Parts: sequence; structure tokens; C-alpha cells
Amino acid sequence: MVTTNNPDYHIEIDVEQKRPKGEIACGDVFQSCIIREEGRTIMVLSDGVGHGIKASVLATLTATMALKYTKLHTKPEVAARIIMEALPQNSEGKESYATFTIIELDDEGRVRIVNYDNPRILVVRNGISMQPKEYELTIKGEENTGKILLCKEFTARKEDRIIFMSDGITQSGLGDKRFPMGWGINKVEDFVLNQVNRMPDISATKLARKIVNQAMMHDDFSVKDDTTCGVMYFREPRKFMLITGPPFYKIKDFDFVGRIQDFEGKKIICGGTTAEIIARELDLTVEIQHGNKNLNTLPPSAKMEGFEMVTEGILTLGKVEDILENYDSDTRLQDTTPEDVVKLLLEHDYIDVIVGTRINWAHQDPDQPLELELRKFVVKRIVKLLIHKFFKKVKIEYV
Repeated sequence: MVTTNNPDYHIEIDVEQKRPKGEIACGDVFQSCIIREEGRTIMVLSDGVGHGIKASVLATLTATMALKYTKLHTKPEVAARIIMEALPQNSEGKESYATFTIIELDDEGRVRIVNYDNPRILVVRNGISMQPKEYELTIKGEENTGKILLCKEFTARKEDRIIFMSDGITQSGLGDKRFPMGWGINKVEDFVLNQVNRMPDISATKLARKIVNQAMMHDDFSVKDDTTCGVMYFREPRKFMLITGPPFYKIKDFDFVGRIQDFEGKKIICGGTTAEIIARELDLTVEIQHGNKNLNTLPPSAKMEGFEMVTEGILTLGKVEDILENYDSDTRLQDTTPEDVVKLLLEHDYIDVIVGTRINWAHQDPDQPLELELRKFVVKRIVKLLIHKFFKKVKIEYV
């Protein structure tokens, strides 16, 4: 999920992937980066020819170069030529092949899409398909005669959606009586519009999963080709605050709690001492929730008025970091306390993290690892994952 300086909307992004049964690597590769100093976000989806390791290598090479040259503002037709020349030849002397889609957007909402041989990009606005102006760029070099890039440019608005995909989606069901030529981009478009009009606030994650699941259904739930679908959803931002640790100076407790009380959005507390300070200053009660599903490894979570949940501190955050680190499109979160925290983090866009720097002497045990002694190390890793893996806009404040 990506944010812009434009306060009007947040950009939620998610990508769903499936690979054919028996393959250990996906031949579709998605890469992205945020260039904060330029206010740019770049995403690339590449589909390598064939399946498995070979396709994955080709797609990774293509996506990496496409991302690099786009960051450097290289003209798309020039970058495409360099990519074509770099791809290795097979044993018969024929060039290897990988498609690519490059999506670039800036903080003003300007979007540029460069597409080479992937299915057509879908843009949905006000429940109907929008057709931005499209132009062609010829890839440089005699060896690339006839190869063109299809480009679109437009300025996004709140509630717009952009859907991009590999041909595993459009070719699903190929050879079946219903879809002898595959599902096809036009039927994919009809499916997307139906979902959006039935559920106007459907998330990027849910829409991407619905499209991939529908494609899988066409192939009896066992895809025949690497299958990827990505969705970008420009929507109202959701704000969230995570508080962990008491402030360094006890005299600052009142100001610390005032900062939290004034926050407009959902809030959680990770840390018993922190919760006690906030409860004391606001004259609230912390109610322990017995029967929590924490596999007996964590203290039970608690409830407090005005907060979504109250949890144990550093141990919970350590598990949250592990879940975020290993999270992918196949992850299904359960109902343990750390997973509930992860759900809340992933549901929100603008995340304020308040880190108290007072030492918790309960964790000053030489047998405990460093991560349990210094919560800020764990928090820094969580923040890094939220920004770079999940495209959250995160502000961290030490008190």
C-alpha cells in the first residue's frame, strides 16, 4: 500500500500470485520501490517465458532492469532495448523472452503505464471501464523491429482502480468448452466491473484474490500457467496508532497521554506498563481478556475504552515482526494476539508509532536476546517492513 502527499486519497496496492502445481518457483515476478525524495513509486510485473526456475530467472532479470532504468528516468523505448539485449539466448540461439508492465506514479496522482506483451491494463472509474489515452513507442534497435510498447498516462482520482495481470489470468480455462480461447481480457473486465459495482468499497486484496480464484476455478483449481493479478485502489486513508513503552521521563506522562488521546483513528497499546500509565492518566480500567488464543506463549490481551486492544509488549512485537517478515499472498492470519495486531496494521494506511524509551527492567536479563532488551530495534524492523514491503506511510516518534 502506497501513500501520496495529496491528502485526498491513499493508494492501496496488493498482488496475488499462484504457480502451477509442482513448480518450486513462480515465473511471474513483481518488484517495486519508493523514491521518497522524488515523490515517485514504481512497480514492475514481468512474466518469463515457460515455467519454473528458467521463467523466474528471466522475469527477475527483466523486472530488476526495468525498475532500475525507470528509477533513472531512462526513456521506456531505450530501457526496453537494453533489457532485450541483456536477456540470454537459449541453446538454439534464439532470444529468451519476458513480458513486462511498468506502473509509475507520483505524489500528484499522475500515473504512467508502460506495457509490453502483458494483458491490457484495466482502469475502473465510477464503476465503469475508463479508457485513458494510449500511445505507442517503438523499441529501439533493428533486432526489435515490430516490437512496441503500449503506454497510458492519466491523473488518478479517489475511488479509481488499476488492475494489472499476467496472461495466466486471461488464458485461464484455455481449451475448455466455456473458454476455448481462454477467459480473455474482455470477460476479465466484465468480472471486475461486476465485483466493483456489487461491492463499491472492495479492497485491493480482496479484488485481486477474487480475480485469481476465478481464474483458478476455470482450470479446476490447479493453474496451468504462472498467474498474477495486482490491484491499485485510490481510496480514503485509514489512520492508526501503535503505542509501546512509557516515556523516558515520568514527568512527561501527562503530555504523552494527551498526544495519544487527541489522535483521530484506531489505537492499540503494546506493553503492560504503558497501558497502566495511560489508564491512570485517563482514569480508565484495563480488563484482562481470558481465553486468548496465544498458544500459552504470551500473556492474555486486554481491553481498555478507546483502544482496539492492549497486549504484552516486546514479546508480542517480536512475533508481529516475524509474521510481517514471512507474510505473502498465501498467508491466512488466525486469531492469536500478534496476528490480530498484524491485521490492524495491514488494514490501515497512515500509521503513527509512539515508542517510549524508558527501560523496562523486567527484561534486563542477560539470558534474553538483545531484541527483548531494546524494543526500539524490533520496532525499527517492523517500521521498515511496513514501509518497504507493505507500502504504508509510517511516522515513528521516540518519547
